[in-house]
Amino acid sequence: MKKRLALGPVMLDVSGAALTDEDRRRLQHPLVGGVILFGRNYQSPEQIAALCAEIHALREPQLLIAVDHEGGRVQRFREGFSSIPAMRRLGSLWDKEASLAVRFAEDIGWLIATELGACGVDFSFAPVLDLDFGSSAVIGDRAFHRDPQAVAALGAALIDGLRSGGMAAVGKHFPGHGYVAADSHLDVPVDDRSLEEMLREDLVPFARLARAGLAGVMPAHVVYPKVDEQPAGYSRVWLREILRRQLGFRGVIFSDDLSMEGARVAGGIVQRGRAALAAGCDMILVCNRPAAADDLLESLDAVDARRDLGSRLAALQARPKTPSFAQVRELPRHQRAVAAIAALGEDATRRIA
Repeated sequence: MKKRLALGPVMLDVSGAALTDEDRRRLQHPLVGGVILFGRNYQSPEQIAALCAEIHALREPQLLIAVDHEGGRVQRFREGFSSIPAMRRLGSLWDKEASLAVRFAEDIGWLIATELGACGVDFSFAPVLDLDFGSSAVIGDRAFHRDPQAVAALGAALIDGLRSGGMAAVGKHFPGHGYVAADSHLDVPVDDRSLEEMLREDLVPFARLARAGLAGVMPAHVVYPKVDEQPAGYSRVWLREILRRQLGFRGVIFSDDLSMEGARVAGGIVQRGRAALAAGCDMILVCNRPAAADDLLESLDAVDARRDLGSRLAALQARPKTPSFAQVRELPRHQRAVAAIAALGEDATRRIA
């Protein structure tokens, strides 16, 4: 019998291709609301479907299951799944034939949603809405384009494709990670631009899509000192004043992984979690550090969660999928999307941690 527990504000990872007793213990903690999967959790479409089913069977309502499945360097499930191109390929096509790039983006969004959904994954942390200024190696070809209007148009098309495949979209990395060279996995990047500059550029895609399809947003572990001394993910100014009030965003705000180096400014893992929730994050991620996850779960109070969290998270649960993974791959639209990927000619073999 499933355990009835409201979804909490913490998203965790699991250790391998099947749940361990320790995984099950953590995932049944009342403060947990979701699971993020990585490459180590994947062996085949059949295996990942079984893992997702096992996770979903633990609780009612079901835990959310997420994965980073953008394409290019960031695609956790490889063998057996379609190889998704880096989004810059769509941006390059935009420069030659914008309408075709939009169509391809929508088809690729649909393909991502249907393949993941057929295996029980609720959503991917996609699309990347950063601008490609040519200075950030960690963003680079993950971004659609340098032009904010192109990013907004292609991001909207990908979101439309995801939605038509039954999947919500989570845009990242608000308010923009593409300008700074430092990698927030390894450092605390600082972006010295003014809010006015960012409103003209980086914030354009987020502003357009905040009211038009984004169910979730992930802020960057980047400091913008001319706006706030705190990184965006710890900043009430960025999350409550700008994202919520000015841009009108009503969906779920996810922290980026609090284990990353860019999150260290708040202190230990408990201080990081509390700071992110106090700033306005609805759900906080702790990845690859099970002991830290235990510390966080032991120390957070249930009142740290947003009161309306359940209704926000419900928008991220994928619609039930009737086709199997094999059946999805036989659909005419799947074949059209694969043809679009082949036309883009992407070599999506490089990976990012």
